Amino acid sequence: MRILVVEDNAALADGISSALTRMEMAVDVVGDGTEADNILRTQEFNLVVMDLNLPGYDGLEILKRYRQNGGKAQVLILTARDTLNDRVKGLDLGADDYLTKPFDLVELEARVRALLRRQSGLKSPEIVIGELIFDSVARRVSMMGEPLDLPRREFCLLELLISRAGQVVSKEQIADSLANFDQDMSPNAVELYISRLRKRLAAADINIKTVRGLGYLLEK
Repeated sequence: MRILVVEDNAALADGISSALTRMEMAVDVVGDGTEADNILRTQEFNLVVMDLNLPGYDGLEILKRYRQNGGKAQVLILTARDTLNDRVKGLDLGADDYLTKPFDLVELEARVRALLRRQSGLKSPEIVIGELIFDSVARRVSMMGEPLDLPRREFCLLELLISRAGQVVSKEQIADSLANFDQDMSPNAVELYISRLRKRLAAADINIKTVRGLGYLLEK
């Protein structure tokens, strides 16, 4: 899952980024509202965690423009503005959740999990495919009854493939999901992560099928 954090307080942005990275997310951080608006016009994210008081465009203006342009990511607003009118305005403009500062990172993590689960349309946090169990809340994977420890990018890749099980996922979609601003993801790198994940799943009755010219398909 790819997340954009829009927060001009560097210390808070770093804390949020670290917490979400520990949850096996690909996280990008930006501190300027105008820059965030430009990024959201050209790149896709699963979730946007956004402050309201920002240099350049404020968070509500970014949100308004994002939804008008067809942006579909879940949006979690972070703000010190705790009046009912502010919360209603944010929700009316298309925010999916609202968290008032100060907050505990544990609560932020729980809300992020809930929003991503809602986006995926999952009624249960556990997805079972053959002998593989993926828990989107606990951020755990088990195979044949045993825990399966995966590096962050392989975890994110498996999550993407599982969320679209039975559908072809293109290399471009995988690259966009795994990459962040600091590290580009080449087609060769995507193939490498697919190869590594295949080896880890070899003992289970799961196959990552290559659909030539289109991408990859996870199937039992």
